[in-house]
Amino acid sequence: MLRQKQFVKKTKAGKVVKVVKEHYLRDDIWCSAEACKVCGHTETLLSATPSTNKLFPLPHYIIPDTNIFINQIDVMEKPQITNVVVLQTVLEEVKHLSLPIYKRLRDIIGNKERHFYVFSNEHHRETFIEKLKDESPNDRNDRAIRVATKWYGNHVQNLKPKVSVVMMTDDAANRAKAEADSLQAVSVKRYIDALDNPELLDMMSDAKELDDGKQLIYDEHLSPAHLSNGIKSGKYYQGKIGISTHNYLEGSIYTKMNGVEGTILIVGREHLNRVVDGDIVAVELLPKSEWRTTPTGVVIDEEEEKQEEESLKAEQQAAAANEDTAMTDASSKTSKLDTPQPCGKVVGIIRRNWRQYCGFIDRKTINTPAGSSAPINVLFYAMESKIPKIRFRTRQAHSLLGQRVIVSIDSWPRTSRYPIGHFIRTLGEAGDKSTETEVLLLEHDVPFHEFSKQVLSLLPVEGENWVVQPEHFVGREDFRSLNVCSIDPPGCTDIDDALHVVGLPNGNYQVGVHIADVTHFVKAGNLMDQEAASRGTTVYLVDKRIDMLPALLGTNLCSLRSNVERLAFSCIWELNEDAEIVHVRFTKSVIASKASLTYEEAQNRIDDDRMQDDVTKGIRVLNQLAKKLKQKRLDAGALTLASPEVRFNLERDTQDPVDVEMKELKETNALVEEFMLLANISVAKKIFEKFPDSAMLRCHPTPPAANFEKLEKAVSRFGITVDHSTSKTLSDSLDNAVLPDEPYFNKLLRIMTTRCMMQALYFCSGSMTIPEFRHYGLATDYYTHFTSPIRRYSDVMVHRQLHAAIDSDVSYGHELTDKENMNELCGVLNHRNRMAQQAARSSVELFTHLFFKNKVEEEEGYVIRILKNAFIVLVPKYGIEGIVYASAKAPAGTTEDAAPQPILVYNPETDSLQSTEHLEEGQTPKVQVQLFQKVMVQISIDDDLRGGGEGGMRQKLKMSLLKPWIEGISVHGICNKDDVEAHAATAVAPADPTAFLMNGDGASTKKREGGDTVKRAGKRSKA
Repeated sequence: MLRQKQFVKKTKAGKVVKVVKEHYLRDDIWCSAEACKVCGHTETLLSATPSTNKLFPLPHYIIPDTNIFINQIDVMEKPQITNVVVLQTVLEEVKHLSLPIYKRLRDIIGNKERHFYVFSNEHHRETFIEKLKDESPNDRNDRAIRVATKWYGNHVQNLKPKVSVVMMTDDAANRAKAEADSLQAVSVKRYIDALDNPELLDMMSDAKELDDGKQLIYDEHLSPAHLSNGIKSGKYYQGKIGISTHNYLEGSIYTKMNGVEGTILIVGREHLNRVVDGDIVAVELLPKSEWRTTPTGVVIDEEEEKQEEESLKAEQQAAAANEDTAMTDASSKTSKLDTPQPCGKVVGIIRRNWRQYCGFIDRKTINTPAGSSAPINVLFYAMESKIPKIRFRTRQAHSLLGQRVIVSIDSWPRTSRYPIGHFIRTLGEAGDKSTETEVLLLEHDVPFHEFSKQVLSLLPVEGENWVVQPEHFVGREDFRSLNVCSIDPPGCTDIDDALHVVGLPNGNYQVGVHIADVTHFVKAGNLMDQEAASRGTTVYLVDKRIDMLPALLGTNLCSLRSNVERLAFSCIWELNEDAEIVHVRFTKSVIASKASLTYEEAQNRIDDDRMQDDVTKGIRVLNQLAKKLKQKRLDAGALTLASPEVRFNLERDTQDPVDVEMKELKETNALVEEFMLLANISVAKKIFEKFPDSAMLRCHPTPPAANFEKLEKAVSRFGITVDHSTSKTLSDSLDNAVLPDEPYFNKLLRIMTTRCMMQALYFCSGSMTIPEFRHYGLATDYYTHFTSPIRRYSDVMVHRQLHAAIDSDVSYGHELTDKENMNELCGVLNHRNRMAQQAARSSVELFTHLFFKNKVEEEEGYVIRILKNAFIVLVPKYGIEGIVYASAKAPAGTTEDAAPQPILVYNPETDSLQSTEHLEEGQTPKVQVQLFQKVMVQISIDDDLRGGGEGGMRQKLKMSLLKPWIEGISVHGICNKDDVEAHAATAVAPADPTAFLMNGDGASTKKREGGDTVKRAGKRSKA
């Protein structure tokens, strides 16, 4: 049956055109009920005996409305909810309102065990309805749901065994109309109540029960239209809110003000106005009298929250009154740090970044007797300290104590101090290694589910028995006779690169980098490709690896193992003796690696003059060329920055950390890195030539001068200048920043310089101007990632673009040329890459806690950051950092039990913490803590008592200063040069939770992307 609707409309050009819309109606759309004999199904999804409950004792099918899925998707995902009819009307509305929820709903529908059936009511002859005059689209859709429910009820009423149909809606008016039409209708809460399942009841999203609505705490958010007009006029500024790691009452956005990019600070609960870290917000600047010279730099806990808020308010009032808040004994001289920094307040939310959060229940909020099942309101602490406490309602409070749980935010009304959410599920016992690993994967949005059967079905049917066949040589060069070898960390199984060198008759060298040809197995657009694009990167944890591709490819068919033939994508140069490129070309190839070496094995071959085989001779030549390539990069201004150099040794059976060892870097680490960098640069130029508007490239923005201000001031007292005007001047400054009697100083300076860098990013060439392409850290105009397609999806895309660039016969679709899609993909990959790094660091932190559990260690460290009430210390031996509070709290094991009292105060002029005794002019404080200072600390694990203490709900690495005590605090002296020199011989660079690290883009040492402080089941990072 065909229905037509005709109307006319006016185009932008002023022409009037007739539009005809055709709508096909059918009478052969089946109900999918297993017991139905009328429809003539070829496949059924709704079972013949659906479930029952106390409210509906007859077996029944459920027909939810749109808002049930939008507001209660967590409940609908649970296996207790089955035999659901998803109307086409509802599905389309969900897609329009929320794509993430739509995707989750499609995933449920795709699981046949859940018995969810999509019924095309908009194309069924008996369920399609026209919109009535003056009827709103929402009312029309509600009516369509009722009509479809009535049809289903009539259709299945004579089935045997007997079943009924229940419409589920939280709209009271819709329920009343349904009941007036003799339909069964129920709210989701009443339906879940009838299931007698406390966990499902806790998952109900109902903000009204948690919001007392008595007092307005926050300002009202402005409307989207008001925000849009304000941003266009320049009254408001848009940006992504970032909450301070150490102080959740302080945030900032990075935005453009008067044509110049800069940071706006937002300080205090009222000014933050219900934002959550990652929200896109609109900010209004405060009067200049309320601007700050620096961020607060205060570390606070929940217990200190009220005191800190009062302090912030007092400080703002004092600033508004132009009162002098400087230290009474501080110098009145000005500096760069005295320049007021813009401060603002949030006036509206443009886009929320709410997600599910992992954490634990605050024991103090449980005030019912053990065993009680009465619903109570509790507070939830997220593991991420940037997230505010969340209030939710539960009937399982006592059983959830000591557990890691997941909670989702539903709303944050003006009358609620904290956001309101609902319980999702438990993960397991706090402190359990597998539970904590799942927590960190969920918290960092790392996909870690098993590969689906559909994805695995796309692997070669031969499995591990797959071999190169004669037809694979079509379009490829045969390099099997070359002395190709790979050099990797010990235990590496995903070998995605190999090298060779051949002397040429003219005295030059042919050098080849051979990369696993992943795209031969992963075809564009198929399910495996989609899964790899979604994962974005392989994630390396301390004790395991979350692969981007199925193991058959990553560790076997695409791994360039020795003595087996493998498909590759090769970059071939002709280099002269000075390592200058004479010519470069690219080709698909077949190789047979002659040796799979570790860095140590390759180094031993170089050093042992008795070894004169062809592979060893080739490695020696490559090593000499690599040194020349590195020198050229350094001469051009490439930076050499410090990187983590420690790893855990794990117990074989339990995988518990038993020791920490320093990682020794060899020449062969740099050998591989130099040729990977050269390949990436060469490929970047080639794909940009072919795809000037859509090439996937990688840039590293120039860091703003403001990033270096504190560092410049800190080193000036040593007579050292840091010139960051270009990467070359910065590199020279770092090379010259040497204190002869303090050998570790230069490495520490490079570590801290790393923190001044910007993040390296993937980008689409059509979205930036050519000058913005430049990679600051590598000092190159073009760069991309080509050399690790087994573990980075960016490299997969670059392989496809390179193949299209070198072979005119290759057909390719819009995925390589669509600028918007490529830009969107770059955003996804940047997010996945960033989350992978953070997950790896969290894994290191977890194993650090396991290593120090029940231990108390004393070690030397260096002050790397000064805060107003604390300072951060780096302990090189363990590659860890910790906060030391400027208080009189004694370390564990001491006899001093007095309550902590601040005894050091922050001096903004010197960016230091110093004792408060009265000083004459020119006199040095008895105690002064500054950047680069060396201290002795005690390291232990501090269990967070707010979570209950047992096992520590939010365990923290605790650092305390050791004796001798000086007025309640102890220091090891102000940079004792003899001690520094003695210690520096064994010191190594630390793990850096905030560093840029260039993601393997060319720092001086070999890095694994995403947490190279660990020994793990996998791979180094390559450039």
